Amino acid sequence: MDESEPLAELHVHIEGTLEPELIFSLAERNRVALPYSDLADLRSRYEFTDLQSFLDLYYANMQVLQTAEDFADLARAYLTRAARAGITRAEFFFDPQAHTSRGVPLSEVVDGLADAVAGARAEYGVDAAMIASIVRDRPVTEAHEVFGELMRLQAPVIGLGLDSAEMGYPPSLFEDVFARARAEGLHITAHAGEEGPPEYVVQALDLLGAERIDHGIRSLEDPELVARLVDEQIPLTVCPLSNVRLRVVDSLADHPLRRMLDAGLSVSVNSDDPAYFGGYVDDAFAALQTHLGLTDEERTTLARNSIRAAFD
Repeated sequence: MDESEPLAELHVHIEGTLEPELIFSLAERNRVALPYSDLADLRSRYEFTDLQSFLDLYYANMQVLQTAEDFADLARAYLTRAARAGITRAEFFFDPQAHTSRGVPLSEVVDGLADAVAGARAEYGVDAAMIASIVRDRPVTEAHEVFGELMRLQAPVIGLGLDSAEMGYPPSLFEDVFARARAEGLHITAHAGEEGPPEYVVQALDLLGAERIDHGIRSLEDPELVARLVDEQIPLTVCPLSNVRLRVVDSLADHPLRRMLDAGLSVSVNSDDPAYFGGYVDDAFAALQTHLGLTDEERTTLARNSIRAAFD
């Protein structure tokens, strides 16, 4: 892939870019007592058996994020690293409920992130945008409340997503809140088909109106769904390093990315939660080249798919 080729990252959780060093720095700033003795102790806990084991640490570490300044620092750190990875467009997720549920005002979250986004193009050469995500393993009523608050704050979000623990929380639970988002003119995306079945991908498309599917690797189990995704060119934002670290696939050599490309699916490579899963987008491309034999032509296809799949 030509290094000048534009590249978009469409599946990254800003909270998942919270590096250990920043965790300790923010803990000191906000006088938060951490249960880790040092950086080595924290890093030793980054071995996950499944999605839930990751989420437990992920949410615990968020306690250091308390003020608009914290969220701005978090986003700026990511944008700095994204620029180094060659990213020209970044549409990142944030989880309002992960913060409001622990007493952080939503305005602090939105104001901090928006401040970083506003200067991203000038400061980093990255065109950045925010997507609010519904945390699917929290109450549906809460999803409606937080969406209403986002609208009241006139949060500068371009879309609404759906994330967190997939199993047992089908997209169908959130049909009404996503109808509200569509009525407000927001783009729609949803995590589906990572640990959950292909049926969750179908629900995300048909009930939520998803324009993109985040992960979606289990779609390959349903030939009819694959044919539909190819025919409609629904983008799938795939996260190979995440899939390995969460034991969704055994190794990068076993990852279905090439099968997805060969099937004609519109897939892109993304980092998901890079501080936890071993790397950013450039790290993912390098690892795929080593373990999957990814070619320059395939890298170019993946980059162009990412730009076509960007919302704005």
